[in-house]
Amino acid sequence: MPDDILMTWRDGVAISVWVVPGSSRATIDGPHGNRLKVRVQSPAEGGRANREVERLLGDALDSRVRLKTGMRGRSKVFVVTKTDMDAVRRKLDL
Repeated sequence: MPDDILMTWRDGVAISVWVVPGSSRATIDGPHGNRLKVRVQSPAEGGRANREVERLLGDALDSRVRLKTGMRGRSKVFVVTKTDMDAVRRKLDL
């Protein structure tokens, strides 16, 4: 796994994500270059895909997840709060 995918953040871990909106199913696919590839069913309209990524990652990590950068475009950074790098790696199987 490229080290760029996960970064230590003030109150948790930042995850670099490549989002594929409008997919037939919502999945966390794994590394895609230096990003984590996440497919969501929601279209990239009005922040719906971003909110679905937050929910999908939050459920997988059992933590609060919020968008940090990349409101538009496929390349984004999400922050997972109150967790550590090892827990995120383990839960995402990275």
